[in-house]
Amino acid sequence: MQVSFTTDEIAAIVQPQQVRGATTESVRAIASLGAAAAGELSFLGNLKYKAEAATTRASVVLLPLDYDGQPQPNQLFFLVDNPSVALARLCSRIEQQLWPKPAPGVHPTAHVAPGARVAASATIGPLCVVEAEAVIGERSHLQAQVYVGRGAQIGDDCWLMPGVILAAECILRNRVRLQPGVVVGSDGFGYEFVAGRHEKIPQVGNVVIEDDVEIGANSTLDRARFSRTVVGEGTKIDNLVQVAHNVTIGRHVILCAQVGISGSATISDYAVLGGQAGIGGHITIGRAAKVGGQSAVTFNVEPGTYVNGSPAMAYMLGQRLEVLHRRLPELFKRVGDLENSPGKG
Repeated sequence: MQVSFTTDEIAAIVQPQQVRGATTESVRAIASLGAAAAGELSFLGNLKYKAEAATTRASVVLLPLDYDGQPQPNQLFFLVDNPSVALARLCSRIEQQLWPKPAPGVHPTAHVAPGARVAASATIGPLCVVEAEAVIGERSHLQAQVYVGRGAQIGDDCWLMPGVILAAECILRNRVRLQPGVVVGSDGFGYEFVAGRHEKIPQVGNVVIEDDVEIGANSTLDRARFSRTVVGEGTKIDNLVQVAHNVTIGRHVILCAQVGISGSATISDYAVLGGQAGIGGHITIGRAAKVGGQSAVTFNVEPGTYVNGSPAMAYMLGQRLEVLHRRLPELFKRVGDLENSPGKG
């Protein structure tokens, strides 16, 4: 990473509420508190590393408002509401420098079918395919080898990374970001067992991705058997997530890596699903509910609750059962001793 920021430029980005110390160094890199050297910036985002803030060699450190330590010579502290958020804003500026948006236009190796509509401000990268009747909105960018199916729609300010597939009739609203290898609109997994054979059920619905959604690498979202598979505004999906046909995902949901959601399930607004959680079909995860990693959920989860385990159960109940489980050898021994005692019977 080759960057360079003056302390004034950093202050303008992170908007510190307090400043302590001073440094003559510019910032040329970002590093952890323990690894940082002169000319680098670090931050205290997790209080478990608070002791390292006192000894870090970073020239500039982002710290929470309640941090009471003092900087070393030639070191500058910026105290902010949330150091992690402040760092994210700085990294956003770095991202713009390292990977600037390409110039608008269609690459000579791309294929845009007659009847497709591509905004003049959009970018169609090398080896992309845009089928007939597809729509690409203003300032949207398709990197190399993106496929956009017949009648698919991409809104404004979207970013599709290499190898993304947006199948026929599927819709991305505005500011959607798809990481490499995402597939939107593959057939739902639907079959009927007829006369000794699995007969395919046509999947004739689509997928709709609302504004400000980001989907991680190699995640897959199946088109609906009928109607729509939906991902709500502001939802963030990690890598390798499977969303089956006719699933409805609400607004500002978090789905961590390798989550699997079965057909026609509903994930309500603000829910959080931990990594490798499995959600059964036709069930509802309530608003702001949390599902622990590797949980197997086969029942409706009430709003605001936390379930964990396989099979999933209320989190505190699961914790109590885990304590009892660890005591089973001791309890069995005590029962055995009682059965073998001289006074038995």
